[in-house]
Amino acid sequence: MPIKQHKATRYKNGLISVQNEALLEEQALELHIDNQPFTITMRTPGKDVELAVGLLLTEGIILPQGPIPKVEITSNAQSTTINLIFPQGYKAKIGKRSMISVSSCGVCGKQDLDDIGLKTHKVTKSGQFFFGDVQNWFDEMSTQQTDFIQTGGAHAAAAFSASGKLLSIMEDIGRHNAVDKVIGDLLLKDKLDQAFALTVSGRVSFEIVSKASLANFAVLAAVSAVSSMAAECAEKNNLTLLGFCRGDKATCYATSNRMQNLPNTLTI
Repeated sequence: MPIKQHKATRYKNGLISVQNEALLEEQALELHIDNQPFTITMRTPGKDVELAVGLLLTEGIILPQGPIPKVEITSNAQSTTINLIFPQGYKAKIGKRSMISVSSCGVCGKQDLDDIGLKTHKVTKSGQFFFGDVQNWFDEMSTQQTDFIQTGGAHAAAAFSASGKLLSIMEDIGRHNAVDKVIGDLLLKDKLDQAFALTVSGRVSFEIVSKASLANFAVLAAVSAVSSMAAECAEKNNLTLLGFCRGDKATCYATSNRMQNLPNTLTI
């Protein structure tokens, strides 16, 4: 498990106690493409190949059809390096990055607006769902957030089929990393076409909408708030976007026509 014990002092009700606390691990992952440095991202160790492949798709370097590059991994106590080797003759379309991507930022290091994917990525996947499905998705995801249960510091992302089957769930210290890990996992298992809904444990800003659209999810649902740019991009991309999904409540910000049997508690 990517968890470390760290001595800490707790203060509560005038009392002081010293004990070991479970902390979610954070390390650097350096990505190379065809032996050339591409980016460094801070992430929770584990499922690094899935993260790398998912990042390639959400950066627009590969398409859902592939090709899947060969993976070479080297690591030490401080960091891991993944070198992604494409088939001979394939010209990878690589955007410009110039710096580290921190755990909270999915677009750090991009040098201009074109590089952050502001172009529209229309979702072509059809299908509808019931409002009650949303709570089922989050109930299923929450039962498997083992890193969060132990540390309180992990974000989660999960993918579901149109029938409600859980296809993948990943946790990471970074929201965008958890999403990339899910997308990479689906791509490597050849299940991306089956994925209908993507759930995330935190808020939704632009980069999460961009990733969900590029992976052709029909629905993106979040526990917390949605930014204005996320809502606008979801509308343009034909992506159903839900925020504040808590129990029997949610708010739909874009493309509500996929949802059936709307309850009175839903705000559209």
